[in-house]
Amino acid sequence: MFDSPSGGDSQARRLPIYLLLDTSGSMAGANIQAVNVGVRMLYDELMKDPMAIETVYISLITFDSEVKQIVPLTPITQFTPPQMKAYGGTSLGGALKMLNDKLDNEIVTNAPDRKGDYKPLVFLMTDGRPTDTWEPAANAIRNRPKQKVATIIALGCGGAGVVDENILRRVADHVLLMENVSADQITQFFKWVSQSVSTASKSAQMAAGDAEAVAELSAPPEGIKIII
Repeated sequence: MFDSPSGGDSQARRLPIYLLLDTSGSMAGANIQAVNVGVRMLYDELMKDPMAIETVYISLITFDSEVKQIVPLTPITQFTPPQMKAYGGTSLGGALKMLNDKLDNEIVTNAPDRKGDYKPLVFLMTDGRPTDTWEPAANAIRNRPKQKVATIIALGCGGAGVVDENILRRVADHVLLMENVSADQITQFFKWVSQSVSTASKSAQMAAGDAEAVAELSAPPEGIKIII
């Protein structure tokens, strides 16, 4: 389930979405092109949704040998899907550290005189094992204060010999696995992300008072299974 704090004027509150995308060398070719197509599809679908237009803010963080926030937290109406390239290693630890920093610095929390942002959703996609130290950043993510947590959904692209499910379990609330990676399945994953974000946006805005907004995690596309 996705849950969000709610209350106050939902029109003025943001639903932050963070995309953490593996752009390491193993993603080169058709796979990184499918990621580019998928992010464009995500944008196009959300721009058709009036509720998403009102609430969704999106950030895009890539990780290879370097970690970059190539799009800071931005209204979906001002988001420009970038063209990503794949090279280098898999700096998952660096990406998680950056996510932790951005959640501290970009998210508006509740205060006596205002309602803060809805609970952020983080979609992490990786096709390999980390090539940097990841444990401290993973622990920091999991030990965040209650009012500053995010719901993290991780997709591992590849079988058990490629992706370490245990690492993703340490990081994420929900873990999905795509054992047979294809460009079509990658784009279908992003279509599913757009549906999940739309559902969360509707749920957040429909919640009244201090009720908790909840959106169900729908069944993923064929070929992608939920581990947890």
